[in-house]
Formats: sequence, C-alpha cells, structure tokens
Amino acid sequence: MEFCCKEFKVGKCEGQKEVDGEVMPLVLQPPHPGKADFESLLFALKNNRDWFDQIIIKNSAVLLRGYDVSNAHHFNDIVEAFGWEDIRYVGPAPRTHIYKRIWTANEGPLDEFIYYHHEMVLIKEYPKRLMLFCEIAPPEGGETPFVPSFKVTEKMLEEFPKEVEEMEKKGLKYTFTALSKNDTSSMRGRGWEDAFGTSDRNEAEKRAKALGMDAEWLPNGAMKTILGPRCVTKVFEGRKGRRMWFNTMVGMHGKEHSSALMADGTEIAENVVKRCQEIIEEESIQFKWEKGDVLFFDNLALLHGRRPSLPPRRVLVATCK
Repeated sequence: MEFCCKEFKVGKCEGQKEVDGEVMPLVLQPPHPGKADFESLLFALKNNRDWFDQIIIKNSAVLLRGYDVSNAHHFNDIVEAFGWEDIRYVGPAPRTHIYKRIWTANEGPLDEFIYYHHEMVLIKEYPKRLMLFCEIAPPEGGETPFVPSFKVTEKMLEEFPKEVEEMEKKGLKYTFTALSKNDTSSMRGRGWEDAFGTSDRNEAEKRAKALGMDAEWLPNGAMKTILGPRCVTKVFEGRKGRRMWFNTMVGMHGKEHSSALMADGTEIAENVVKRCQEIIEEESIQFKWEKGDVLFFDNLALLHGRRPSLPPRRVLVATCK
C-alpha cells in the first residue's frame, strides 16, 4: 500500500530506518501550517480511520509530529477517534491514571533503562496497538527505542537454529515476584494489590488465574506468579507471515525478581541470552521526543523500551485491542 492521503504529508526524523522496504517510524505532519491545529488533526484521523490503521500495520510505527497536541484530554480524543476497544494494563510497571483511557507510562526511576518488550506479552490478551504521547520532552535521553521483532527471529535462527527450535518445542516458563504495596523506587515496583485491584489474596489468585498465571505466596507477603508454557515466536495475520520474537526471555532471565527458563525447567544457555540481547540492541531504532509527539506502535510487531533520561520527562500511554 503506497502512501496516499492528502490530509497528511510525510516528514522525516533523526534515527529513522528503512526495514524490509518500510520506513520506521513513518512521520506524518500537517499538509500545510494552517492544518496544524488539534481540531484539524482530529478531523483528519476520523476521516481516515481505516487507512491509518493499515498504515500502522504496514510501517509498524507511526509518529504524528507538528500538531498542537498539548494535554491528556487531547490525547484521549485521538485514541477515541479510532473506536478501538480499551484494554486494561496488567504488569509490574508503576503507573497513574490521568484521564479516561490515559495513563502515565512507567513511573520507575528515570535513570534506569526499561528493557525491550511487547506490551503485556505474557498475558492471554495483549493489546494490538500502543499509543504514546510526549507531554514533556526530556532535556537529554529518555528515548523510546523500538525493534522490529521479526528481525530478531531472523538473526536468532541464523545463529542458534537448534537452540531456538528447542525453546520453540518446549516453550518458555517465567516467574515474576510482585512485592506487597507499591514501590515507585523500582521500574518493576507495582505491588500485587494494585496490579490485581484487590487486597484479598484469594481474589488476587483468581484474577491471576484468569490471566493465565499460577501464584505462590512468599513469607514476606509478596506474590510469586508463574507463567508458562509461553511461545518463543508468533505469526500474526496481515504481517507478511513474519515470525515475531514474541517473548521476554532476555528481559526476565536471571533478574532479581524474575526468571526465564524452558518450560521443562531447563536453563537457557547464557551465551544464547547474551547474544539475543546484543541482536535486539543492534536492530533498535530510536528518535528524540518532541513535545506534542504522538506515537502509534503495532504491539504485535515491535519490542519497545525506555532509555535513561534526565528529568523532567512525561510520556502518557494508552493501550487498545
């Protein structure tokens, strides 16, 4: 599908890459200065919903830049313009509800790197689309790097065909320990009470089970969740038959509160994890945030993370089915 929409013009940003013939991120700007106001943007989006949806799948990442998008209310109007169904975030990241469908992105310390992941990759129902809005651009750092997931699969299959085949056959098993009560000093500091919306242990276990998790209670009041078996790669309709690296092996392997193993309990070779980490970084794409930017991700196709940042930085998020 070629670009053909008179209500947007294609721009450029530093850090763009061409991957398999597609520019990532595709930058869309006002067709002329008189169309940079928020109402013109909202009209253009509502008038081109299906086209825009296809563009997100085609290019995986689409960046709206140069429009007068100034707050969470504007961002929520953009999200709701498409009619996409909301999906509630489930995960360890500390977040705050801002307005209607809008939340803060991970509120963990800005000096920490948030590792690459598909949003809610381990939950039975994960979002197809992830939208981010830059309300306050960081003075330095704070980029949201992303990685075309199929490129990771390609390289891993080239370098570790047997190991990938074994992981694919057995599946992966993960554990994650959620402490009691929130701890905003950690990027994974969301307490189980907040994560599951209850302080009742039995109810928390039921809600975890509904999401595909088993649970164990630790002496310190923490909740250990066990997830698996989970796939290593996935193929999604309409994405050229690409095998996405749809797992969080590197992000959870050998960490303080998490682990990643093969589903039968076999350890994943350290050199495989290390090289996978290198490949993901080699394939990463990033740009500098500007105030008012709105970024659309195809969550089925991209891993994303967060670079360390100097304050202030404020990025808001919405997730949709």
